[in-house]
Amino acid sequence: MRIYEGSPRQDFEEVFRSIGSHLDAVGMREILLLEVEDGFIVQGLIVGSSGAWSEAVGQISKQTLTLHDEEISAFMDEGLARRGAATDHLPDHYESALRVIGRYLDDHRPRDVFFFEQDGAYVLRLLHAGQTGTRHELIEFTRDDITDMVARGPVLRDAGAQPHLESKPG
Repeated sequence: MRIYEGSPRQDFEEVFRSIGSHLDAVGMREILLLEVEDGFIVQGLIVGSSGAWSEAVGQISKQTLTLHDEEISAFMDEGLARRGAATDHLPDHYESALRVIGRYLDDHRPRDVFFFEQDGAYVLRLLHAGQTGTRHELIEFTRDDITDMVARGPVLRDAGAQPHLESKPG
């Protein structure tokens, strides 16, 4: 998916928010996300129940999802409908975290995105392309950074301001 070469409604904030909502629904944790030509590959851990009583809480398995543009578009439509409905939808962990990461990316407009999560912190590798060539940038958001960014979101939206997130070189 090339966010800025596609539909005008596509931006990282909404795309990542929608992917995050899907990851919350399937119970994936400790994710790795890689942008590919026609979407994203997401890999993470799923904790499942073994069905029988045991000492362990559940089985941990690594799963890989390939999310194509069409699926992401459907996630976005579902999210918009859910937020527009009369229900009080409260975003869960990844819906909130990936949304603010997406907002940061929209401010910086990278050409390519790769990131992974470890214990609530995120390390991003962004590819920037310009007239002088390409360069990679590494950014780290701690668990506290993400919590602060999520907390500031409603205040900035209510004030009609666009959140300004400073670059955090890693």
